[in-house]
Amino acid sequence: MTHIFNPTSLREYDIRGIVGETLGPDDARAIGRGFATLLRRVGGTRVAVGRDGRLSSPMLEEALIDGLTRSGVDVVRTGMGPTPMLYYAEATLEVDGGIQITGSHNPGHYNGFKMVFQHSSFFGERIQELGKMAAEGDWEEAETPGSVTEADVEDLYVSRLIAGYAGGAYRIGWDTGNGAAGPVVEKLVKLLPGEHHTLFTEVDGNFPNHHPDPTEEKNLADLKALVAEKQLDFGLAFDGDGDRLGAIDGQGRVVWGDQLLSILAEPVLRVEPGATIIADVKASQMLFDRVAELGGKPLMWKTGHSLVKTKMKETHAPLAGEMSGHIFFAQDYYGFDDAQYAAIRLIQAIHVIGKSLTQLKDEMPKLVNTPEMRFQVDESRKFAVVDEVLDRLEAEGADVNRTDGARVNTPDGWWLLRASNTQDVLVARAEAKDQAGLDRLLAMIDDQLAKSGLKRGEQAAH
Repeated sequence: MTHIFNPTSLREYDIRGIVGETLGPDDARAIGRGFATLLRRVGGTRVAVGRDGRLSSPMLEEALIDGLTRSGVDVVRTGMGPTPMLYYAEATLEVDGGIQITGSHNPGHYNGFKMVFQHSSFFGERIQELGKMAAEGDWEEAETPGSVTEADVEDLYVSRLIAGYAGGAYRIGWDTGNGAAGPVVEKLVKLLPGEHHTLFTEVDGNFPNHHPDPTEEKNLADLKALVAEKQLDFGLAFDGDGDRLGAIDGQGRVVWGDQLLSILAEPVLRVEPGATIIADVKASQMLFDRVAELGGKPLMWKTGHSLVKTKMKETHAPLAGEMSGHIFFAQDYYGFDDAQYAAIRLIQAIHVIGKSLTQLKDEMPKLVNTPEMRFQVDESRKFAVVDEVLDRLEAEGADVNRTDGARVNTPDGWWLLRASNTQDVLVARAEAKDQAGLDRLLAMIDDQLAKSGLKRGEQAAH
């Protein structure tokens, strides 16, 4: 038996595609066969499997489990829940790996797989290896198929989220966008002091209220209305699989991923002075400056949850985050991205710092920046364009950081151009001290794109 994956589905950090077009049960089965084979070859025997609330997830779960057991590993099903609940199961149960079936923050007709192998991120070349093994039919055959058992971890996970909570009592709005985090958040708010109002906690793979991606401001409209109507202290929002956190202050202003990190860093650095705090290349210069001011070591790193987790282990960083709302705690936690846990730590941080989220937002440096701008580019050209831009900039003697794409510092501020690892898009962002400076930075981006035969036109969808 062999299997050929659609080449667009094997991504840098996970496997993802459109159900019925680029992803289906045969792919899920092949992933199971390959993952189980790799695990058995290093002596592993058990895998935890979870899924999000998408309509296609049960079907993919069944095929995945069939593949895993046929290649001889035992499966522990953790059921429907957010991705971090599966990560928690993988970290605490006696298993050798974990797979979450999830389309993350993508539209409802997408789905995919996020994987953990022996407590480490499974990404990059390992994902490509699954494709190669499938094409060659290089799979272990089991004389007797693996067993399937159930583990109800939801209550254990909720207890772990709240363990040692030492925050204050606030009035908070929570919007889970009909994503997989809904039931966990409903249990969580019953255990927290204060007053809590929840939105869209019923899991519905059609996402009838709004798209579950808190990094797009339009998806926060219902939460803003709730915070305004009830005059709440702040609001928290979650993506479709609960690994990305969004927040708004009491005035309905978005507190972006890098701004959340600048707040979360303060209590972390009080406990671990001088520690490394990691953020991705899309984060504001304000964040890196703030970490340094608090006595920490700011480290700019590549975008991508697997890459960040790997760098955290290497540098022993207690905290890391991405502009996209992935926040990773290794201080008192497991080092994976967990929006539910990050929400708890944010409430605690606000309490420890002793100021409202609105005041903390007010005190942040006033910078003007663009949201993440994405534009479609042919998959075969996206990395080449960034290389061309880098070559031209360096020839001109520009101040360029090559960590992940091109991040260019100028007296006005900085701009970034990088190729998305997960989509056929280029991502750009710019930040300056004032609008005139921002306009100059955008003109530089446009100039570089034009030289590579592109223009910053129609925004690509997430």
